[in-house]
Amino acid sequence: MVDFTISDETRLLVETVGKFVKAELQPLESEVEEQSRVPPDKLKVVKAKAQALGLYALNMPAEVGGGGLATVDMCLVEEEFGKTSDPLIRRTFGQVYEMLMACKGEQRAKYLLPTVKGDRICCMAITEPGAGSDAQAISTTAVRDGNSWVLNGRKHFISDGDIADYAIVMALTDKDKRARGGITLFIVDKGTPGFSVGRVQHMMGHHGYGHAELVFENCRIGADQVMGEVGDGFRTMFGTVSKVRLGHIGARSVGMASRVLELCRHQANERKQFGKPIGDYQMIQKMLADMATEIYATRSMVLNAAWEVDQGRDPRDKVSMVKLYASEMMGRVADRGIQIFGGMGFSTEMPLERIYRDSRVLRIYDGTSEIHRMLIARSVLKNGFVL
Repeated sequence: MVDFTISDETRLLVETVGKFVKAELQPLESEVEEQSRVPPDKLKVVKAKAQALGLYALNMPAEVGGGGLATVDMCLVEEEFGKTSDPLIRRTFGQVYEMLMACKGEQRAKYLLPTVKGDRICCMAITEPGAGSDAQAISTTAVRDGNSWVLNGRKHFISDGDIADYAIVMALTDKDKRARGGITLFIVDKGTPGFSVGRVQHMMGHHGYGHAELVFENCRIGADQVMGEVGDGFRTMFGTVSKVRLGHIGARSVGMASRVLELCRHQANERKQFGKPIGDYQMIQKMLADMATEIYATRSMVLNAAWEVDQGRDPRDKVSMVKLYASEMMGRVADRGIQIFGGMGFSTEMPLERIYRDSRVLRIYDGTSEIHRMLIARSVLKNGFVL
C-alpha cells in the first residue's frame, strides 16, 4: 500500500507554483515564442519574484541553498512547471543539474553555490553527432598532460550552450573502459582557449533558448576542473537520471497534458456545432475520456516510481516505463487537443500548436522510445516483471 498523502507545506508550495505559472509565466508564452527568447526586462522581474518566494532550484539540497524537496514533492511541483513553456521554466525556476553536488573544494564556491543562487548558468554537454541515446559512444577525448587535461571533440544540441557561463563536459579518458571507468566529467569555463560555441541549431519546438554546438580544439584545462573522480563520469552523470526522467519528462508531461485537457473541456462545453455543444458528441467524449484516463495513469506511474526513489530503491525499469509512456501519452493528448479545437488548434493564436511541437521531442531525448522499450524488454526477459 502506497500513501501519497502530502503535507500541508507541500500542498501550499504546489499551489503557490501553480498560481505563479498561471499569473506570471503563461501570459509571456506568446512573446517568448515570437522573439525566440525570454525578454530580459520581464525575465528579471519574474526570476526575482520566483527567488523571493523560494521557488528557485527547488530540486537541490537545502544545505546548498536549494529547496531540498523529496522526489515525490519535486514531481508534484514539476507538474505545475509543465503548464508553461520550457524556456520560462529554465529561466524562472532554474535549470540546476543535481550532479553539481559532485563539486568539491573550491568548485563548490565557484560553480555549485552561485548556480543554485541563479547567478551563473550551466549547460550539460553530453550529446554528439554520433552519440545520442548511446551516451557512452562519445568520441570527445580528454588526455592527461602533466597537471592539465587537453580536450578535443564536438558536442551538439546543447541546451543553453550559447549563453552558459560554463559547461559540464563528458569526455573519454580511457577508450577501452568507456562507461566502466573510462569517462570523466570536466568543468570548462566560457572563454577558455580552445573552447568555442559553433552554430546555434534551430529546432521545431522549444523556442526561447539556444541549442548549440560546442567545439573543443586542444582545449587545455587544469586538473582541478575534473568534476568528481577521474573515470567516474558516467556513473555520476546517470546517477541522477531517474529523477530527471521522472520530473522533466514524466511529471511535466502530466502538467502539460492536464493543461491541454482543461482547454479542451472548456472548448467542448462552449463550442457549438449543429445546434449543440461539441461535448455532446460521442467522438469528442471518447477523446476527452481517453485523455483523462491516460493522464491519470501517467501520474500514478510517476508518483509510484518517485516514491520508490525516496525509499532508496533503484526503480530504473519503472523509470524507463514512465519515460516511455509519459512521452507518448503527451503526443497523443496534444494531437487530440488540436483535433478538438479544429482550425483554431492549428493556429498560433492558441498555445496548442506550440505544445504540439514542444511535446514531440519528449520521445527522443533522454533515450528514445525505442531504446526504452528495448531496456524494458531486456529486463522482463532476464528478471520477469516485478511490481
